[in-house]
Amino acid sequence: MNGRVYLVGAGPGAPDLLTLRAARLLEIADIVLHDALVHPDTLALATKARLVDVGKRSRARSTDQRFICRFLVSAAKRYPIVVRLKGGDPMIFGRAQEELDALRDAGIEVEVVPGITAALAASAQIKAPLTRRGDSRSVAFLTPRVGAGQSPSAWASGSRAADTLAIYMSARDASNTLDQLIEAGWSTDTPIALVESASLPGSEAWRGVLRQLPELSQRVGSGPVMVLAGAALGPLTDQETVFDHSPLSRSTRM
Repeated sequence: MNGRVYLVGAGPGAPDLLTLRAARLLEIADIVLHDALVHPDTLALATKARLVDVGKRSRARSTDQRFICRFLVSAAKRYPIVVRLKGGDPMIFGRAQEELDALRDAGIEVEVVPGITAALAASAQIKAPLTRRGDSRSVAFLTPRVGAGQSPSAWASGSRAADTLAIYMSARDASNTLDQLIEAGWSTDTPIALVESASLPGSEAWRGVLRQLPELSQRVGSGPVMVLAGAALGPLTDQETVFDHSPLSRSTRM
């Protein structure tokens, strides 16, 4: 008989932001296929499992998605409890559909365990809600990232219908992101925040306005970066205001 596969959200990074269900599944898992950025203390919960790194990193060597799908199917034929541990939430930019399809086609039972997505962790980190009475009643989760061999997407075309944007995997192509948002109708004075490695020690956040996105993106390190934009972030204070071609007046270390 085939085993059962669980697509589990590891959350934004901090191990204590795992759900109880995720932690319990890791404790009983026989094999864990995990993303590259999953915290070592999270993996340490899988005390009896074989750990397999199938991570993907931008501009770095990454595991092919087709290999991951095949591996999941073969693992389910060998192990009773298979955990596919994904950063953030499996159902938000986690390529879950491809894995769900492969498992269903193979007749393998699968369950999805949600996790805290990076946008929520970044919002909490800077204490700026994504929604705010009178200013924001809608949030759009977006990414300009496309797979290898795919044409660029019109990801920003409908973004103006939302009040707040949570943009994943965009800071390292900031100039193009800025151009796309301006073309979609966003004001260059829209408040933005960049949050690197949300929820983890040493996380950093930068505030500014949309036209400063390329400048701010040059200040981030090697960690994952979340870009938030919209009036819900609130007006900048005098200490936070950054004018074009001027250095940042404040960098906030969390």
